[in-house]
Amino acid sequence: MRVAMIGTGYVGLVSGTCFSEFGTEVVCVDKDEAKIERLQAGEIPIFEPGLDQLVNTNCRAGRLSFTTDLALAVSKADAVFIAVGTPTSENGESADLANVFAVVRQVAAHLQGYTVIVTKSTVPVGTGRQVAAAVREVNPEADFDVVSNPEFLREGSAINDFIRPDRVVIGAETDSAREIMRVIYRPLYLIETPILFTSLETAELTKYAANAFLAMKISFINEIADLCEHTNADVHHVARGIGLDGRIGPKFLHPGPGYGGSCFPKDTMALAHTARNLESPVRIIETVIAVNETRKRAMADKIVAHCGGSVAGKTLAVLGVTFKPNTDDMRDSPSLVILPLLLEQGAKLQAYDPEGMTEAAKLIDGVTWIENAYEAVSGADALVLLTEWNEFRALDLERIKSLLNAPVVIDLRNIYDPTEMAEAGFSYTSLGRPPRVDRQVRH
Repeated sequence: MRVAMIGTGYVGLVSGTCFSEFGTEVVCVDKDEAKIERLQAGEIPIFEPGLDQLVNTNCRAGRLSFTTDLALAVSKADAVFIAVGTPTSENGESADLANVFAVVRQVAAHLQGYTVIVTKSTVPVGTGRQVAAAVREVNPEADFDVVSNPEFLREGSAINDFIRPDRVVIGAETDSAREIMRVIYRPLYLIETPILFTSLETAELTKYAANAFLAMKISFINEIADLCEHTNADVHHVARGIGLDGRIGPKFLHPGPGYGGSCFPKDTMALAHTARNLESPVRIIETVIAVNETRKRAMADKIVAHCGGSVAGKTLAVLGVTFKPNTDDMRDSPSLVILPLLLEQGAKLQAYDPEGMTEAAKLIDGVTWIENAYEAVSGADALVLLTEWNEFRALDLERIKSLLNAPVVIDLRNIYDPTEMAEAGFSYTSLGRPPRVDRQVRH
């Protein structure tokens, strides 16, 4: 089995590498010559734990290679996966499919024999049919099928998500296409992974529905956290109380400054846009989008309030700027809204992030970037915890207190215990928890 993976971004590189780990011969294609040269030299352009080792192992084994020659890769492939970006379009709502169809036309021109064309990119419902039509327009004699195979990868744990997934969703409508996909995913049958075969449209919608539901859980618990602050309830206990219900589950019930990243923001907007166009609006998701946008601005207000009502002329230490830990991804990170709002109000920011500072520096002007957490805290008037990297979970609190001009901490990820922080002498605020927690009910 030979696979061509078109696109070496996050999804394409992880997927192609993991398929090669399954024993499949994979060639990853990208038009960016500099990126391909880096990959051929063993340099990984994204941060994902364990990916560098997996890439190098499979390259040495001869199962994984990288090229800019799309024509050659496609002509030899049994399956061509399209894994290029589908960013939000200029209208700020729908998915921009220009990259997808540019690749489809190139692929169509170089097909040799029966080939399965697989959309791995996140695309709106109906795209698979449009892909098939585009292929026929370019190459009327082509022998092919179109398959939708959405990814469900979490940045920071993508390799495990691919190799040991909860499920695999495959939209395929011919026996030939289904058999090709069964062979590609055969290693997962051995560990009894649920593999769901559906129509094209069902697979496409499943991806959007999954991300929208998870985004909804995040916005839900964020609003419950706000309510807790007005009722002296503890959002962690509420989350545990509802999460133990098997119908709800505990995941994605962690309050924070709002969701971000490459998927939830654009996918919720694209789903809402599609639904409106079909005159079947998803009002819950439209509300989720609005709540999330409001959330980021509310977090900036919360920081200002805990700094005495003004941050003008004050130095704030910020730990973490990526949208989540274990990634260098800054796309739609809450920090891209929160930090500029603080700067506009006269704050001076000195920030540290283990992996995201290079990219963040391109996106946020006016921040002083520091090389470690303690240097970032030194001389600051308050500490803001914005991303829950592991190295921030066990900071030396006495040292932090001695480095700050004032013992003020705003924890937007609820990393620390309110009672312990109060006993350590900090003016501490977090999300949806009382300032002090009764030790008899703490867990």
